[in-house]
Amino acid sequence: MARHFLVPIDGSELTAPAVAAVLDLAAASQAKLTFLHVQPSYYGNPGAAVYGECLVLDPQVNRAFSEATARWARTVLDQALAQAKERGVSATAETCVSPLVHEAIVQSAERCHCDLIAMASHSRKGLPGVLLGSETQRVLSHSTVPVLVIPARSLGA
Repeated sequence: MARHFLVPIDGSELTAPAVAAVLDLAAASQAKLTFLHVQPSYYGNPGAAVYGECLVLDPQVNRAFSEATARWARTVLDQALAQAKERGVSATAETCVSPLVHEAIVQSAERCHCDLIAMASHSRKGLPGVLLGSETQRVLSHSTVPVLVIPARSLGA
């Protein structure tokens, strides 16, 4: 049985039920959790950033965006840690900044010596699924650590 789970969370509506499911599993197996929130980053020039579908050229806007995402990461991680404490599950949290979310997840699992990555699937379908891809699918494709995928439909989404 796995003893250390990496739990990537993004603060989306799917995160809460996925965290609850992982907490149940961790409590039953006495596993430790490491919650991970990957903050978005930009490619290339620090003066020109791409966030989602927008190009931002103003360095002050980039700095404000980075500060806001850091605050969001802390909020998301603090909520997950509080839920773990409430359930009596040992947990830590970390955040990193990366333009490649799946890569950051895989690297964190290896660095933290996790023996399971437990994450929700957003279950994008159709054109959005093709265009946006799936971080979960990318993690499955690149990880040497086993991945437990919690489907969105099983969480009522």
